[in-house]
Amino acid sequence: MATLELYSKGANVWVPDPDAVWVSAQLLQDYKPGEKHLLLQLSNGNEVRYPVGSPSDLPPLGNPDILEGENDLTALSFLHEPAVLHNLRVRFLDYSSIYTYCGIVLVAINPYDQLPIYGEEVIDAYSGQDMADMEPHIFSVAEEAYRTMIREEKNQSIIISGESGSGKTVSAKFTMRYFAVVGGAAQQTSVEERVLASNPIMESIGNAKTTRNDNSSRFGKYIEIGFGRKGDIIGANMRTYLLEKSRVVFQASTERNYHIFYQLCASRQLPEMRSLKLDAPENFRYTNQGGEMQIPGTDDLSDLERTRNAFTILGVQPDQQMELFRILSAVLHLGNVNIQASGRSSDRGYIDAEDRSLAVFSKLLGVEGSQLAHWLCHRRLAVGGEMLVKPMTGQQAVEARDALAKHIYGQLFAWTVQRLNSALRAQQGRTKSFVGVLDIYGFETFERNSFEQFCINYANEKLQQQFNRHVFHLEQEEYIREELAWSRIEFSDNQQCIDLIEGQLGMFDLLDEECRMPKGSDESWVRKLYDQHLSSKPHPHFRKPRMSNSAFIVLHFADTVQYECDGFLDKNRDTVFEELINILKASQSELVAELFQQQRNVSPVANGSIRLGKRAAREHKLTVGFQFRQSLQMLMETLNSTTPHYVRCIKPNDLKEPFLFDPKRTVQQLRACGVLETIRISAAGYPSRWTYEEFFSRYRILLRGPQSQDEAQAACRQALPQLIPDPDQYCFGKTKVFFRAGQVALLERLRAERLRVAAVIIQSQVRGWLARIRYTRIQWATLTIQRYSRGALARRLALILRYTRAALVIQKTYRMMVVRQLFFMIRQATVTIQAFTRGMLERRRYRLLVAERAAVLLQATVRGWLARQAYRRVHAAVVFMQCCIRRKAARRQLLKLKSEARSVERYRELNKGMEVKLMQLQLKADQEARESAALRETLMAEREASSAELAALRATIQKLESQLQEKPLPGPVINEKEAEERRRAEEKAAQEILQLKEELQALQKERESFCKERDDLSASLLEQEEKQEECVHQAVSQVTSALRAEVDEERRKYQGLLREFTRLEQRYDNLREMSLLTERTKGHRRTDSTQSLEPLSPSTPLSPLSLTPLSVSPFPSAVPSPEEVRRISVTSPSAEKRVSVWSSEASMEQLMEKMDVAKDPSVKMKGEDLGHAYDAVRVANKFLESQLRNQCSQWEKELETLRSQLAQAVSVSSSAAQRQDVQELLEARERECVRLRRELKELRNTVSLRRLLTQVFPSALATETSSPAQSKPAAVTGLLECRKRDETKLIKNLVTDIRVDSALSLAPGLPASVLFLCVRQADCSGDQARARSLCSAAVTAMKAALKKHVSDIDTTALWLKNICLFHDLLTQHSPKQTLDSDTLVPLSADMNDLIRTLSDLSIQAYQQLLSITETRLQNIIVPALLESETIQGLSGSAVKLAVSRKRAGSDPRTVGGEAPTMASVLRELGALHTALTQQALPKTLMEQAFHQLTYLICASAFNSLLLRKDMCSWSRGLQIRYNVSVLEEWLRGRGLQAGGAVATLEPLIQAVQLLQVAKKTEADAQGIVRTCSALSSQQIVKILTLYTPHSDLDERVTLNFIRSVQGLLKGRSNSQPSQLLMDVRRVFPVIFLYSPPPVLSAEQLVIPDSLKISFLRKA
Repeated sequence: MATLELYSKGANVWVPDPDAVWVSAQLLQDYKPGEKHLLLQLSNGNEVRYPVGSPSDLPPLGNPDILEGENDLTALSFLHEPAVLHNLRVRFLDYSSIYTYCGIVLVAINPYDQLPIYGEEVIDAYSGQDMADMEPHIFSVAEEAYRTMIREEKNQSIIISGESGSGKTVSAKFTMRYFAVVGGAAQQTSVEERVLASNPIMESIGNAKTTRNDNSSRFGKYIEIGFGRKGDIIGANMRTYLLEKSRVVFQASTERNYHIFYQLCASRQLPEMRSLKLDAPENFRYTNQGGEMQIPGTDDLSDLERTRNAFTILGVQPDQQMELFRILSAVLHLGNVNIQASGRSSDRGYIDAEDRSLAVFSKLLGVEGSQLAHWLCHRRLAVGGEMLVKPMTGQQAVEARDALAKHIYGQLFAWTVQRLNSALRAQQGRTKSFVGVLDIYGFETFERNSFEQFCINYANEKLQQQFNRHVFHLEQEEYIREELAWSRIEFSDNQQCIDLIEGQLGMFDLLDEECRMPKGSDESWVRKLYDQHLSSKPHPHFRKPRMSNSAFIVLHFADTVQYECDGFLDKNRDTVFEELINILKASQSELVAELFQQQRNVSPVANGSIRLGKRAAREHKLTVGFQFRQSLQMLMETLNSTTPHYVRCIKPNDLKEPFLFDPKRTVQQLRACGVLETIRISAAGYPSRWTYEEFFSRYRILLRGPQSQDEAQAACRQALPQLIPDPDQYCFGKTKVFFRAGQVALLERLRAERLRVAAVIIQSQVRGWLARIRYTRIQWATLTIQRYSRGALARRLALILRYTRAALVIQKTYRMMVVRQLFFMIRQATVTIQAFTRGMLERRRYRLLVAERAAVLLQATVRGWLARQAYRRVHAAVVFMQCCIRRKAARRQLLKLKSEARSVERYRELNKGMEVKLMQLQLKADQEARESAALRETLMAEREASSAELAALRATIQKLESQLQEKPLPGPVINEKEAEERRRAEEKAAQEILQLKEELQALQKERESFCKERDDLSASLLEQEEKQEECVHQAVSQVTSALRAEVDEERRKYQGLLREFTRLEQRYDNLREMSLLTERTKGHRRTDSTQSLEPLSPSTPLSPLSLTPLSVSPFPSAVPSPEEVRRISVTSPSAEKRVSVWSSEASMEQLMEKMDVAKDPSVKMKGEDLGHAYDAVRVANKFLESQLRNQCSQWEKELETLRSQLAQAVSVSSSAAQRQDVQELLEARERECVRLRRELKELRNTVSLRRLLTQVFPSALATETSSPAQSKPAAVTGLLECRKRDETKLIKNLVTDIRVDSALSLAPGLPASVLFLCVRQADCSGDQARARSLCSAAVTAMKAALKKHVSDIDTTALWLKNICLFHDLLTQHSPKQTLDSDTLVPLSADMNDLIRTLSDLSIQAYQQLLSITETRLQNIIVPALLESETIQGLSGSAVKLAVSRKRAGSDPRTVGGEAPTMASVLRELGALHTALTQQALPKTLMEQAFHQLTYLICASAFNSLLLRKDMCSWSRGLQIRYNVSVLEEWLRGRGLQAGGAVATLEPLIQAVQLLQVAKKTEADAQGIVRTCSALSSQQIVKILTLYTPHSDLDERVTLNFIRSVQGLLKGRSNSQPSQLLMDVRRVFPVIFLYSPPPVLSAEQLVIPDSLKISFLRKA
């Protein structure tokens, strides 16, 4: 019991509750010994009085809040049922964690939902990790078993138990899947695939729907997965236990028969299934009793297809599968056989001879229907040595029919298991060790329990005994290892209950004895049980019900179960009559005969027995109970010889609702599966264990005297007796200090009290200091207020005196100012009246003069504008007519020239008519130049005319101004007549001026409207153009990104296939070497027919990878243009033929048709004529091409000039007609440019025709010694010549046998340069076959060199450089790349396939380079990035309160070895960077390599962070962020951030930032959602859930905050994937950018003598 001092005010306790089992309550007052009641406050606020009779009746104490949600139940301070239940509820509902450790047991709660925690990335994260370092998971248990097996070379067992619907089968499947992925098969046919294929078969024939589970396993199975010496799967074996055969003939309500029957009925419409005569499952008696024909969410038809595929994978032929399905269908038809009653008292049963179901059954099994009908209703008896035939009643006949159906299904099930074992058996040698997976039924108790539940609970009693002893053994091992003075721990042993069942005169013995009795019955057996275990020797675990004489009660370890004895004897006998078996033995079906012929040699473990008359006494010994005991005994022997690992599956509710927790059902299963027994055994010893360093770091404030981390053990030994007076409550070990239950909570209370006292002292000092500060501030403020108040009063008095004096001065001054202003106002008014009168007269005279001058000026301007407009229209029309006539003539001339050019006969006259053509083109160019000059002159004339007109108008204005100035002023005397005339003239002029002004305003408005309309149209056009450009740009960008993504995906798939090909090729080489070694051991040797072991020769054939398509090649310049690539199918076999339009394989007729050249004359043309035509065309085309290019450039210049002139003309004149004319002229010029470009393209096609003629008729051009095709190779110098006999030696010295140190000291790419010069020399000498042979041998040798140095990073980088350089050199000198080059001479030999092979080989070298680095990094990423403490002392003072204990058998970390740090990671990355830099590989390739590696680092570290609770804290996040920053600085220091290497680390950076930010308010939640853009919603919630405070200054993330974050995450458009972990196996495709290397020459190469290739000669 816990210390009584802990029952103080405010302590949390657990009290029983009828609904929630246990509820939390808080003490309202301290408990004192002797008190009879506790005053408690429940969680709902109610106060209750809890009765306490003695200290042992005190309620269980609650654990500290910091232990809430612990992933190991044994790490809790108080180990009892309510603490376990609450911790499981918190982890399941609040954290969505379905797995929890309980010491060596993994508790798995069925979530009834699909969780993303079983992908391959999760397997990679758990592979190779310590069980104590990772979050609880089924993969962690599997990894622990696998590592223990490899390390200790001892067999392992994983025992998975639980009641129906708790997830046992799923857990077993995931365990097997983990082993299949981690332990890859060593055989060529994948064994792990066959192991996984056994699951759908066993589920279909052994699983069924029950009231508690839709896919319940109705049998137990133990699968032994065998592993070889290297840890790879080499075989498997399966053992089954207690198949529920009664389900074949009977199903309870809402239940189903085995899945296979419904799958067959669902597939009855398939052609191959029609012969089975199946119907809907509602029409069969064996499938319609439960009333459930369909399971929601399942498809029986697809499940059968999956089952058939699994049979195929396991080697079961289709005809055998159909035989199997025929037997199963026959069982269904057997259930529909109608047995009728006859006789006087209906005591005889008979079957109608016309019974359709019987006929179908007989036909399917190939047996006689009449005999079967007879022996189903009769049986043979031996009486006095004679055999008598006795008819059976209708009920007995029905029971015989059902017994036959059960027996057939049982035999078929056993045959299927045997067939699976033969397919899974190890093919090579003997397994070194195995891991067994036991998927067995858990403890069962129903309202009515029968023979099946009795056997199941008996098996669980045996397993619980083995479990208790194993847990006890591990506890004792821990104490011995720590050298503790311990006393034996008492634990509940259920041996008495097991003896009751299997002991001498036990329940099974009495049952078998009763089965041997002729008239034995269930009632007599029960009476024997009463007499033996109640009357004579009362057994403590056996009872009799009060109200029944046909039942008995057994007190099992988990619960008290009442069994009904009805049917025990029949189920134990499981009898089938011999006559029916003989009929089946004589079946025409081979499989049916095989099933029942094997019964003579049946093992004692087989199910069922056969009544054989005289031998019945012997056969009755093989009862079901006897067989089950034997098989269970073999299972226990196997488990005792292995290291067990336990998985306990829990069913949280009976409604199958996702994440619904029923505490009553959960507690019932916890008691039944032994989890609480583990807790009790742990609590009986020392459940809490701390290392001395952890204890010192946590409780140093309780220690006295000098404190040093180095003396932690001595300080702990000195302080603990003072803290805990009772020495029995703790114990000191070698490396740990052990505490009994509740002592850690006591230490926590003492620590909290010490912290509280210290806090009170600090608070008193701080409060006093704050009070003194406050008093000083108040005093200073009072004095300041007084000083300012007195000053304000004095200033106010002075201000009043100043105001009084100022008022007098203001009055005096104001009165004087009023009088002065009156005087000034009168004077100003007089002057103003005079000024306005004089001004009015002068303005009237001035307006008259201005009106007259404006009228004259307007008339002159309008007349001039109309005249100029008419002239421009006439001029533009004339120019346009001239252009049309000239264009028509030019087109006629062009058509004439084209018609002449189409004739092949014209080629013969080219050398005569080419000068005329040139002259015509020159004349045409001169004519166009003259037209351009005329246009320029016209434009200049228009400008001069406008300038002259402007000058004339200016002169007129000056003349009018001078006349106005010279005109004398009017006389002062004017008579009335003149005044009247002047007035009328003024009025008339004013009216005219007003009319002109109105017209001018109208014209201006019209002009403004036109200008506005023009501006609006221009703006709308610009806007439309911008929108169109934007739309086009967006569409192009989308299409481009989609195409780029598609190409990247194809490239990634192709490179993955290359990687798979490399792996398969390596496996083939290994198998070939093994076969050769085997042949040598037999005494003879045989050369392989596919590959030779001799040194590589130049004629070695290329790999089949040379036939791969070009669309996925990593060299963009070595493939066609992107448009051509999109037209080429990736999988098309004729892709090479469609790459080049002008390949030599293309027909010349198609080319001639494309160029509009007649076919018939070209067919008749001779080789000599074509040669002359070729010369003429070559000379003419060069000249015409240069002329047309010059003319095009000239036209473009003129076009730009006209555009500028048009802009100027538009600015000078606003005439719309002129702008239209100029625009039409501009369009005509552009059309002319388009025409010229088309002619240039046709001439280029002519050049292509010339090249085609060169390839088709080389003999016609080889006659002249001065031809260009032969003069080019003769000019190539600087090559290396290798004789034919020295080629093998060259390959050997330069590639195959070169020493590593010598190769690394060479200049980058030297071997490739030497080999290329030799290949080039062989090609130039005309021996194309030898050039191809030498190049092929070089490629094969490089590939062999890569395989030879598969783990050397420097050598791999060396050959990657040589392969890339060799590829670039061959590409540079290919005919396609040399078309536009006049300096390079193309290779004559066709090297396209070799170029593709080099492309694939470069990818393989790149992948090998990364594989070496990834292998070195794999085991140090997590320790270096997550666990290493680069910032010393950061986490030393923040140790977790209760560290999870190491699992028994887990691999301890190496002590004394150097832990990996970031320096280790940077060292490996630096080695790769150095190797790539030394070989002068491209920067882009280095960026891609480090992009891949940083993704691996980020994914591995991020996945481990999400699966480790101890890493999710503030201090650890700071450490990780610093480590990541070190990696970032290293990448930036080497300029590798441009390729995305730094950006790849963003998920990890955001994850550690999430650990460091505040997580309390709504603003914090919004900041998290806004900041963590690279994380998915599941990842963010997972990190917040795992966040664990490592000090008292921090606290957990509340559930309300997590829900707030989840609500905000739903609102954002998240493009991140939905999976929880990152895909560690993701591979980015590599792209090798083509860069033409410099021209090679032998004089440039420095070849050392160590290569021994002095036999090469310069050529």
